[in-house]
Amino acid sequence: MEARDAAASFDWGHGGLHAEFRTAPDGTLRLVRLDHPGDPVPAGRPAPPHDPAAPGAPVPATDPDASRRAAALPLVEVLAIGWGSSFSGQRGIDSALGARLRHRGHRRTRDADGWHRLTIDLHDPDSGLAAHVHLASPDGLPVLRTWVDVSNEGTRPIVVQSVSSLALGGLPAPEALDVHWARNDWLAECRWQHGPLRDRLVDVNRAVHDHDTRCCLAFGNRGSWSTDGHLPMGALTERATGRTWLWQIESGTGWHWETGERAGGSYLALFGPDDARHQWRRRLDPGASFSTVPAALALSRDTADGGFDAAAARLTTYRRSVRRPHPDHRTLPVIFNDYMNTLMGDPTTERLLPLIDAASEVGAEYFVIDAGWYDDNAGWWDGVGAWEASRRRFPGGIHEVLDRIRDRGMVPGLWLEPEVVGVRSPVTTRLPDEAFFQRDGVRITEHGRHHLDLRHPAAVAHLDRTVDRIVADWGVGYLKLDYNVSIAPGTDTGGRTSPGAGLLAHSEAYRTWLTGVLDRHPDLVLENCASGGMRMDHTLLSISQVQSTSDQQDPLAYPPIAAAAPTAVAPEQAAVWAYPQPEFSDDEIAFTLTGALLGRVHLSGHLDRMSPAQRAQVKDAMTVYKALRPEIPRSVPFWPLGLPGWTDPWLALGLRTAGETGAGAAHLAVWRRGGPVEQRLPLPRLRGRAHRVDVLHPSAPAGTAAFDTDRGELVVSLPRAPYALLLRLTEDGG
Repeated sequence: MEARDAAASFDWGHGGLHAEFRTAPDGTLRLVRLDHPGDPVPAGRPAPPHDPAAPGAPVPATDPDASRRAAALPLVEVLAIGWGSSFSGQRGIDSALGARLRHRGHRRTRDADGWHRLTIDLHDPDSGLAAHVHLASPDGLPVLRTWVDVSNEGTRPIVVQSVSSLALGGLPAPEALDVHWARNDWLAECRWQHGPLRDRLVDVNRAVHDHDTRCCLAFGNRGSWSTDGHLPMGALTERATGRTWLWQIESGTGWHWETGERAGGSYLALFGPDDARHQWRRRLDPGASFSTVPAALALSRDTADGGFDAAAARLTTYRRSVRRPHPDHRTLPVIFNDYMNTLMGDPTTERLLPLIDAASEVGAEYFVIDAGWYDDNAGWWDGVGAWEASRRRFPGGIHEVLDRIRDRGMVPGLWLEPEVVGVRSPVTTRLPDEAFFQRDGVRITEHGRHHLDLRHPAAVAHLDRTVDRIVADWGVGYLKLDYNVSIAPGTDTGGRTSPGAGLLAHSEAYRTWLTGVLDRHPDLVLENCASGGMRMDHTLLSISQVQSTSDQQDPLAYPPIAAAAPTAVAPEQAAVWAYPQPEFSDDEIAFTLTGALLGRVHLSGHLDRMSPAQRAQVKDAMTVYKALRPEIPRSVPFWPLGLPGWTDPWLALGLRTAGETGAGAAHLAVWRRGGPVEQRLPLPRLRGRAHRVDVLHPSAPAGTAAFDTDRGELVVSLPRAPYALLLRLTEDGG
């Protein structure tokens, strides 16, 4: 066994991250600082009178770190039946077991790939509960990834109801912070909002009560759409300095995060599914264990360091470092999909052949046949499951269409919704009940579908046969994996598990299945879709190559989604629909294409009905994209106008090469949907250095763009709306 360092007060980190652990007076080990190396120690807060009975009450300030130690949280918060919390209310902190876990040792390691790792061993001898806290961080990058392994070393069962993936106290007071959160609804994804944290946390005058408030600000989800309602992300920004804490919870099902006031400061706690919100609980018999979902936290030092944009850039770099490698992340082929605002689930040979020819002409490299290709009975929704090609839709066989795609130099793709079986599908009787989601012994039906449970070997075998036939026998190289139902709260596996635990276990089994598919077919490209962006979580993004960002059909409504998508998805994975139509004006064609050019192009539209001049305009845009796409996988996002609002008249998204301090080139997409003709975009990193501005798209722009060197602003003038430009800024002499 590796030797363990048993000291209870220690530091850990590297050139980009510093963590300080200290033992509190109650004996718990706490993370009292998490910042950049060399940052000044924050000034201590005056300590109110000490009340030992008050959770989080400060201890007498006998040393300068007393207030920070008092505001810090135990490393792990654990809620379990029979133990409960020490301070009732809506908050997930102040758990009785979390306050009982004592430091038993820790171990530092460093991987060959540069990751620094720390494992901290905690234990409560009375309950027998043990927690192994895992912290990991890439060398030089101020990002922390953390998760917890919980095990029962005692002699009696423990029923766990909630475990934190990260608990961090000692943050600035609510008055000093802004909080950021992201609404994520069908057709309206990635809608970030922010405001003063104190406006959402009532001040109860802690000095009078000697207690913290019981309230908190919390966001979460319900059901199997992991990002339905909100993204599993958030941020806190110190208003005076711009210092930022930006996080994501890596759960494919339930999650919640909360922030609140504690001991004069603020705290942050990140959780996967729990009992109160998701009907998740785990019975741990002696010797049993489980792991929480991971969470990641990215830091920026201040406004000069880049504030929120810098934290988002670092989170992007982190996401790239922990996902499964795949050639698609570098090549970024242009994808044509026949669905959106085009065939809409009604493909036939007659409709597809001219579309295939037109898509090839404008430069598409993949052609995906979306929903309906299997439907022989005028009802593609509730008949899914067998995945056999329709003879009615393809009288000469689907291979006629697949061969045409290959003949035109493209890779064929198909749509699948693997986790569901329609109620009219013959598969409903071919598989046993145990291969489907159940609750109280009844097979679940949701919106005309049953849900497969991929913990069952029959369900896995059915999908393996399907994919291997489609990929190996049919030569399909792209699978759009959709997911159009949400099961809340999950499956109880015939009454043997809690519904939330069954759902989480299925989610883990689904990831295992995806991994197996790519192990067998390493060149296959997988798109993660759930009615657009309803399952846009890092759990699946770490395996899938492409992420659908929305089902939004209105080209005027898509820009705020496209502009904000890189907060949740690495740009090279963020698929944005570009669906120009023959009835569009040249301005409208350019506008609808622009949003996809800094991410992944999901081309659609009736290209076959366009005039030669219109198709040439689309082809020009694809040519521009192919020239700049090698830079996208090594670029990070920024937002000169701030994160977009849903109704903002002007929006902007920029990409710059990771690690740049401002030198070199940057690309920006700028949209005008209304408002004044001219807009100034602040680019303070570039102030004082002359830059050339080139319009890359459209090829004959109506607007102008110039860089104001003295003010560090990009000045864009667009005389018509809606209108959009794709720009490249290059430092003169660079």
